[in-house]
Amino acid sequence: REPEHYQDGRFYIKVEDTQRALRDLAFWYKEQFRIPFVGVTGSVGKTTAKDMIASVLSVKYKVLKTEGNFNNNVGLPLTLLRLDRSIQIGVVEMGMDRFGEIDYLGDIVRPEVGVITNIGDAHIERLGSRENIFRAKCELLPHIQKENGLLVLNGDDALLATLRGKTPVPTVFCGSGEGLEYRAQSVSSEGLDSLHSRITTPGMDREVRIPALGSHMIYPTLIAAAVGEHFGLTADEIEQGITRFVPTRMRMNLVQRGDGITILDDTYNANPQSMRAAISVLADSRSAWKLAILGDMFELGPYSPALHIGVGEYLGKRKIDCLVAVGDQARYLAEGARSAGMTAVYPCADKKAAREILPELIRPNSTILVKASRGMRMEELVEQLLELTPEQ
Repeated sequence: REPEHYQDGRFYIKVEDTQRALRDLAFWYKEQFRIPFVGVTGSVGKTTAKDMIASVLSVKYKVLKTEGNFNNNVGLPLTLLRLDRSIQIGVVEMGMDRFGEIDYLGDIVRPEVGVITNIGDAHIERLGSRENIFRAKCELLPHIQKENGLLVLNGDDALLATLRGKTPVPTVFCGSGEGLEYRAQSVSSEGLDSLHSRITTPGMDREVRIPALGSHMIYPTLIAAAVGEHFGLTADEIEQGITRFVPTRMRMNLVQRGDGITILDDTYNANPQSMRAAISVLADSRSAWKLAILGDMFELGPYSPALHIGVGEYLGKRKIDCLVAVGDQARYLAEGARSAGMTAVYPCADKKAAREILPELIRPNSTILVKASRGMRMEELVEQLLELTPEQ
């Protein structure tokens, strides 16, 4: 379709398919630079892994990385079009919600290093099973460069572990299990400040401080160490990159109000696995009052009620004091929490209803987790929490 009005001084190219044209343009442009790329996919933790990898590599190299959620068939080509002659390595995130998308993106990037963080329930509505999600993520494998190529996988993930000895390029596994090439041991937290872990790799064996929340952060740390070693970084350089990691906005951001109340802003997105990880961070806090404000998880299809109930049950098992459940699926979160023994449970049809009850639920020395899928826009409740006065 031609534009209604042409602007003077602009060039126009008429194509049959704008998406395909953008893909072809980005591929051609990328090929002018001849630099290596790292392609990151997975059900949970893609952005965190991408950011940690970029933090490590940037100690030694000038790095281009995916910004925001530019990880699809439009955003990824636009990311590649940001390349300039100063860039030495690209780190790009690859998202998908159906078969064929990772194949499409992988063919554009053709990474030297491929990363799959894990296999979870995100997008199970479209794909039907974790096994199908696994197959969709594995579309990345044929596109990894055969020369100097490397595949980095989560060795604690049962489905990804089945790939050992079956991949087209050398592969390393990361996690806490025995015998993994990149392993984290003796993981401990410093409250809501950071983690400490002994990191063992082919090139390093040392205690490392990880400036992030939650024991699940060992995975992006180990993945980044594997990528760093592949590109020739020393143990000191890798540790430096890990310690200067900064999480993306609305991804487990620690917000201190200054009056003893802490907000865990994890509102960017949610699925059952990331919900459990966030709840674990809340449970491990040393606060007198632990409040979870959780909204709907989208794209779970017919599995949605059971998966929301499961998250609610996990809340109860981790001894969270209070739940405010927001959205169409709130009743299932509440049902699960009550079945696990929680009594302070408040299902709310929408954010307006939640806003009305929150003032009476804020107490001194609280830690408050706020999390839901992106479409819920739960950051609006974070803004309210910053203004509320706690009940004595």
